[in-house]
Amino acid sequence: MYVAGVQLDIVWENKKANHDQVRALLAAAKLPKGALVALPEMFATGFSMNVAEIAQSDQRETETFLAALAEEFGLHVCGGVVIRRPDGRGYNQSVTFAPDGMLLARYSKIHPFSYGGETEQYAAGTDVITYRLDPFLVAPFVCYDLRFPEIFRHAVKKGVQLYTVIANWPEPREAHWLALLKARAIENQAFVLGVNRCGRDPKNAYSGRSQILDPRGNVLADAGNAQGVFGAELDPAVLLDYRKAFPAIQDMKSGWL
Repeated sequence: MYVAGVQLDIVWENKKANHDQVRALLAAAKLPKGALVALPEMFATGFSMNVAEIAQSDQRETETFLAALAEEFGLHVCGGVVIRRPDGRGYNQSVTFAPDGMLLARYSKIHPFSYGGETEQYAAGTDVITYRLDPFLVAPFVCYDLRFPEIFRHAVKKGVQLYTVIANWPEPREAHWLALLKARAIENQAFVLGVNRCGRDPKNAYSGRSQILDPRGNVLADAGNAQGVFGAELDPAVLLDYRKAFPAIQDMKSGWL
């Protein structure tokens, strides 16, 4: 299965401009039908704490865009959205749509980023979710979640073989981003698709460095620092053969999580 990411230089709090950028990049990329493509966390607005302004309206305009994009290009499309709760706070979510425009998965970020003030404006999700995208079982996560290996372990115990991690991960902590993507792949013997943004917002610079990793932690694709689409073909036999030959997942002890 082919997987890809759109490393985006997000225009601050401008949904139309970001929607237009994504559509143009995917039109030029000509990804194979049925591929999975991921966009960064809060790709339509940037990592904004202004929930009242950036949360989707009743028409759910960014989700409508993602569903239409999936249909237009015949892709599975994952992207970051914000929805507003009745109490005025938001949920920072990763949603995934099938090529027919139907919603496959909705995940709410379990770990809002307290250091960046996210816990004040966004509520934490409570559930690790999975969805089937043959030949893989997939678990979506968002940015700061990457620092908490227990939720990735919980997912692999459910049978997950591929993680998507969408992010707005700033340049000063780039080394952590790269190390943690590799760690999550190695310790769970899983493929990882990590999609970060590039460029700047009012507070931070972002170096991109989106990556796709195999279950041994080998880098299959690296997007570098610039805006663009990157991708790789994932072979399920590579994962199954490696887990059989080196049975670390099988050797996990229950009761610790």
